Order: sequence, then C-alpha cells, then structure tokens
Amino acid sequence: MSFFRASNLCLSFGGIRAVQDVSFEVEKGEVFSIIGPNGAGKTTVFNLISQFYDLDSGSLHLGETDLGKLQAHDVANVGIARTFQNTELFEHETVLQNLLIGCHVNRRSGLFSELLHLPGARKQELEFRQTVEDVIDLVDLQAYRYQSIGSLSYGVRKMVEIARALCVKPRLLLLDEPASGLNPEETDDLSFWIEDISQDLGITVLMVEHDMSLVSRVSNRVLAMSEGKLITIGNPGEVQRHPEVLEAYLGQSEDAA
Repeated sequence: MSFFRASNLCLSFGGIRAVQDVSFEVEKGEVFSIIGPNGAGKTTVFNLISQFYDLDSGSLHLGETDLGKLQAHDVANVGIARTFQNTELFEHETVLQNLLIGCHVNRRSGLFSELLHLPGARKQELEFRQTVEDVIDLVDLQAYRYQSIGSLSYGVRKMVEIARALCVKPRLLLLDEPASGLNPEETDDLSFWIEDISQDLGITVLMVEHDMSLVSRVSNRVLAMSEGKLITIGNPGEVQRHPEVLEAYLGQSEDAA
C-alpha cells in the first residue's frame, strides 16, 4: 500500500472543471512535486487534501486513513501539515511564539491541568520547547527567535512558516510554492532544508512549485498538470522534456522549438 494515494480526483466550480480525474501515489520519504502553469489546478489539489474543498468524486488516503471522512481541523491530527503561497503567520507574535502554536495540535494535557500548571502540563511544555529548538536549529532561525514576524523579511517569514509546519511533527508536509518571493540564495538554502526534512527527519514532502531549478534539485518524481488534467508523471528530466509539458508552458512542442 502506498503511503499517500489520490484516486480519480474531480472537482468543479460551477461549469469550470478545476481538477479532472487526477490520480497519483506518493511513497514514504519521497519528495514529490506538482508543476504546471497558472490555473493548472495545483493548489486546488492541495486544498482537496487539506479538506478545504470537498471532492465531487474520487478519494484521498494517507495510509489507511480516508481523508474524505475528516473535517479540515482534523487533518493535522492524522499527520499532515501545510504551508501557503502567502505566509499565514501571527504578525505581532515572535518567531518562538508562532512555532509553539504549531505544537498545539499535539497537546495532550487539558485546560484544567494547564491552568494549574500541573506536572503533566509542565512536562508537555518542556517537550514543546525542545521540539521548537530542534526545528529552529534545523532551519537556521536562531537569530530571529525573539523577533516579531512583522519585522522580518519575506524570505525569513517563508522559512518560519515551514518551521511552524514542522512543529506539528507531520508525516506528510505540503509545501505550496515555498520558493515564491525568495532570492536565489534563499532558494538554495531552501533546497538544502527540503533535503534535510526528507532525509534526516524522514518526512514525506508533497510540493507545488514553479521554480524548476528547485524542483529538479530536490524532487524524486514530478507530476505535471494543465487545465486541471494530469499530463505526465516521472523524474524531473523526463517531465521537463515531455512534449505536452513544453506545450503547456511554452505554447509549443519540443519539435517546434
């Protein structure tokens, strides 16, 4: 059984078919990227996995868990964390506080225990602090620990959002255009961190991305979409050379180029 399975996904908005019969599987520990021009349906697939949208038909499974039976607020509990194209952080809180919020999904103590600061609550707080410190070290955020999000550059905010997702301790990490707005140096750093997330932490990564240099560097396999449809799946080189992928991106086939 595959680690993650998307089977015959279909979704329409009125008369517009946003996703049409898309199927793919992701293996445990893999970095799997979804590419395509604007409007291809990439982020819609993420929104279906996150249960922001309900499928018209098809199914989504993480292991034996049927994601279609979950509410959006339950998705993190089964081991899925996500970032967004535009950062969704608490602007007036510090980096440390934002990361601690990411740990909240793993909370075991109750409100009464936390109000009285009982031993179980104290132990949990120490565990959360250790998780946050480990993530800060992994993505090199030590210098920003006590800075408010509103004072940070866009590139650093993107990394804080990835760090917060890691604090959820996910099995599957969804990265929605993580390189968007980053300069070349920041994108290089991002590629190393994605490799560390996959290889050192053993987290499976599903990424939507336009930066093909990043996709080529970190991806085991790539899925190409256009107009809501799956074009092809393969390794980065094979997908980039596929005639229909060239047609979707450039408006011409390889032979005509």
